[in-house]
Amino acid sequence: MNWSSSFRGRDGSFSVMKTRLIGGRDVSEIGLGCMNLSHAYGVPPTVDEAKTLVRRAAELGVTLFDTAALYGFGKNEELLGRVLIDIRDRVLITSKCGMTGVDGRRVIDGRPDSLRRTLDDSLRRLRVDVIDLYYLHRCDKAVPIEDSVGTLADMVRAGKIRSIGLSEVSAHTLKRAHAVHPIAALQSEYSLWTRNPEIAVLEECRRLNIAFVAFSPLGRGFLAAGVTDPTRLIAGDLRRTMPRFGEPNWTSNRTVLHEWIALSRQSGSTPAQLALAWVLSRAPHVIPIPGTTSIAHLEENLAASTLRVDTTLATEMERIVNRVTVRGSRYPAATQAEIDAEEFPEDSFN
Repeated sequence: MNWSSSFRGRDGSFSVMKTRLIGGRDVSEIGLGCMNLSHAYGVPPTVDEAKTLVRRAAELGVTLFDTAALYGFGKNEELLGRVLIDIRDRVLITSKCGMTGVDGRRVIDGRPDSLRRTLDDSLRRLRVDVIDLYYLHRCDKAVPIEDSVGTLADMVRAGKIRSIGLSEVSAHTLKRAHAVHPIAALQSEYSLWTRNPEIAVLEECRRLNIAFVAFSPLGRGFLAAGVTDPTRLIAGDLRRTMPRFGEPNWTSNRTVLHEWIALSRQSGSTPAQLALAWVLSRAPHVIPIPGTTSIAHLEENLAASTLRVDTTLATEMERIVNRVTVRGSRYPAATQAEIDAEEFPEDSFN
């Protein structure tokens, strides 16, 4: 296998993937979120199809691969372990603890013993001796963040993980955690249609020299024009529970989508490329990790690295898609209650 570090751009030429920093290490400026290779959106691909996609991502220069113990209840980690073992020294593997599958249910558990057990399971499934970046997937509100991060710090000293990350936490929690042990990355949802990190945590990451990893940079597929009729999503698709994809919000959001598609045509890019280029333009410490089950979409996404967003285009993008024009909260009430990250007042459930 020829593991190259280039990809074909919009003009047909090949370009070297640009890099950004996580914990002092260079990674591709667009990573691969691997969750939907095992569950969450639609019918996941077969194992062989998923392996082929991960291999193709590596061929195209992706060096940041994001998984979690929760994804597929371990199957996603096993997938990456099989595919990436031959190029282990060329990629940065990230996984997550603190939210796992127990007896078929999603459970948030930040207790030290649970985190240690999850780590050992992840190491085995990933077929590695050390995980490059290990996130606390969710802040367990029954466990002080200092206790959970202190346990992760012990794992660093034991040589089982190289650096610590946090997911979906507030700037206040980030500062508390960073005081216990340096945090290398914070991961949260960020796109044109989810701007919550701009309240505080994006700036706090910049101030503390922490990478901000943007998951769902394509707005759960909305900004890629991948969802045109939510009623056709299969049973079990997470988006069926998200208020933005349900009525009365969807009727309004569909109008936004039509404008967004028209703008992408005017700009000469696809809707997905335009959305990713916006995220990349926000700050040099921001790294998007779009997910996909399609090699064609993978290649399309990575080509966003060649786009440039000038002030005029950014202004028009933000006029069309913003927290006023997008209707509905990003999570249902029960899920939102589990999240520590800041929310805009109109996103509350009062």
